[in-house]
Amino acid sequence: MASAASEIGQGSNLLLHSTKRSIKALSESPDLTSIPSSYAFITNPGEVVSDPHDDPLPIIDYSLLISGTPDQRSKAIHDLGKACEEWGFFMVVNHDIPKTLMEKMFVEVFGFFNLTEEEKQEYAGKHVLDPIRCGTSFNSSVEKVFFWRDFLKIFVHPEFHSPDKPAGFRETCEQYCRRARHIARELLKGISESLGLEPSYIEQALNLDSDFE
Repeated sequence: MASAASEIGQGSNLLLHSTKRSIKALSESPDLTSIPSSYAFITNPGEVVSDPHDDPLPIIDYSLLISGTPDQRSKAIHDLGKACEEWGFFMVVNHDIPKTLMEKMFVEVFGFFNLTEEEKQEYAGKHVLDPIRCGTSFNSSVEKVFFWRDFLKIFVHPEFHSPDKPAGFRETCEQYCRRARHIARELLKGISESLGLEPSYIEQALNLDSDFE
């Protein structure tokens, strides 16, 4: 353990953390020989980590929710409500977003993170609520351990926002978000019904109407 901590410390001396430096640039740096201390999360040796296979992520079959038999839809609504109550999130399968569009969105996202550091800095943002913001940790000024990941956050409601780079990103993102928004609204109807409410209750409470449909 002491040896590992020493290696981490040496790594932090080689590469000091910079809020303008992405994880991609850090990991590809020829000077990186060990994980910098600002990115090392050391767990308690006695801490027990649960096996995800013991408690699998809830899966919601979207097709049954919107076009299943009455019994199938009733079960899908029940499963949706249970997932929200016990987990707070779930995986959606058999939705209607084309695989080609999903793959295209992945390509565009990879294209964004492959932009130069200078180009990505155009979208770094100055506030956590900026409509477009990319970076590494959410708030590097207060976090003691930084996340080992880069992120791109965009607001698409009630007004659609998107980076203009790389070429084609904005168009693909808008297509994807329109399809995802439709699915989200149908899921909210199911959640409302699982609570014994009218299907449109949560949607109206959240005021989800906008020009972006």
